[in-house]
Amino acid sequence: MPVTTDIVAAYRGPRTVFRRLLAMGANEGRALAILMAGCAIFFVSEWPRLAREAHLTGQELNPLLGGALLGWIFIAPLIFYAIGTLSQLVLRLMGGRASTYATRLALFWAWLVAGPIKLLHGLVAGFIGPGPGLTAVGAIWLVAFLWVWLSDLREAGWGQT
Repeated sequence: MPVTTDIVAAYRGPRTVFRRLLAMGANEGRALAILMAGCAIFFVSEWPRLAREAHLTGQELNPLLGGALLGWIFIAPLIFYAIGTLSQLVLRLMGGRASTYATRLALFWAWLVAGPIKLLHGLVAGFIGPGPGLTAVGAIWLVAFLWVWLSDLREAGWGQT
């Protein structure tokens, strides 16, 4: 299935989609591609906010975009790998038996699935600015991300003995 179809399906049943991803077998290249796609979406979602910031403060836009590029495309993936591995260790302490690959994939997939809401968040940040609308979209993003991540972790083997 195309990734976009899987993203939409993950909002209806995240465990079903994640089960299908796990059934494809461990493939670190696929996991990295999912993570990089999610980070690219988050980088693009920053553009409207950065353009607004540059306009309001009189700064140049290109250095702001360069900093966001460095952060989202080069640094964030390293942090996500660390968080994914750490989540596997926490799950092991809680009695889970998920593999390191499955816990990382759960995090990366949840990040990608929540990406479209982050794009909306970026548009609200750029066109409307800070306020209740931005807070509401941010809260929706957080709930969607956590819901998919925790559902995927459960599918990966959280709580199974």
